[in-house]
Amino acid sequence: MGLSADMGKKTVVCAMSGGVDSSLTAALLVEQGYEVIGVTMRLAEESREAEDCDRGCCSLSSVDDARRVCEIIGIPHYAMNFRELFQEKVINYFLDEYARGRTPNPCIACNRYVKFEGLLQRARELGAEYVATGHYARIAQDTTGRFLLQKGVDVTKDQSYALYHLNQQSLAHFLLPLGGFTKVHTREMAEQYHLPVAHKPDSQEICFVPHDDYQAYLRAHRPECLRPGDIVDRAGHVLGQHAGVPLYTIGQRKGLGIAASAPLYVVALDMAKNQVIVGGKDEVYAGGLIAEDLNWIAIDALMEPIEVAAKIRYGRREGAATVAPLADGRVQVTFAEPQRAVTPGQSVVFYQGDTVVGGGVIAEVCNHV
Repeated sequence: MGLSADMGKKTVVCAMSGGVDSSLTAALLVEQGYEVIGVTMRLAEESREAEDCDRGCCSLSSVDDARRVCEIIGIPHYAMNFRELFQEKVINYFLDEYARGRTPNPCIACNRYVKFEGLLQRARELGAEYVATGHYARIAQDTTGRFLLQKGVDVTKDQSYALYHLNQQSLAHFLLPLGGFTKVHTREMAEQYHLPVAHKPDSQEICFVPHDDYQAYLRAHRPECLRPGDIVDRAGHVLGQHAGVPLYTIGQRKGLGIAASAPLYVVALDMAKNQVIVGGKDEVYAGGLIAEDLNWIAIDALMEPIEVAAKIRYGRREGAATVAPLADGRVQVTFAEPQRAVTPGQSVVFYQGDTVVGGGVIAEVCNHV
């Protein structure tokens, strides 16, 4: 079969990383009667893929795993080059954000620009109607026909937080078959389909960062942003020295090299002054934030304050909050209870029940405790 759709069936391009989730996704879609094309996205440079050949979603072994699965379920498999887009939208963004003293989320950037926008465009060029991924989230429609993004039923694996950039146009062309399953059930079904990756461990690392050492990666690729400077308290008293602001994260306690009568934590980063600001345990908490680069799914736009459950980091439980529009297009988020380690550069996602209302990028932290 060539790279073209069988017009007798609805055709879907399935993003296949070589893991159990995307592999089962492809198998389920075949069973449901779709014409499925398996695509593994080549994201990192060959040297990087060879260096960590057994890890990550873009490694050489993952391509081989995806190809084997496609052979078993009887669909074509292609490896497509997305390296240039990945470099621009993910790696450069990752480095730029750290150089600004912010903490990036490369997986969200990859989902937004590469796995969704980039792959969807490529799929449409092939004549495919849909793109499918193995994310644990659900797509639904309300009574008006609006597409909604909802949490996956497995609360321990829910990935809706990382998909908040999806819009009405993209949701109409995406399939998320695993949203109604638990991870345990996914592995059981993969066994039933005799998929060789049924018990393959999940990848936890940033795929393009060797040995998951982001500090070494920064030293190698952006050494100019790592200038030694002062560690200070909120009053400006110098307590110690740092090796570069981007090497520290909000909420960090270890590795400060400061002797103090009580534990100290990183509470803010100031690239303009080249300072790492520290404080006591309570000072890590904040009562609110300002978010930018917003995307709304359940509503067209935020016109007045609404009550939501706000998640400020993947894996963190949501906290009750009010989100209100600001005149400059950003939003003000006020938490019912102070949240720990609110971090500029990370995303905040707003929920009402299981439904994603929208989300944005944390620009400022407000109301420190």
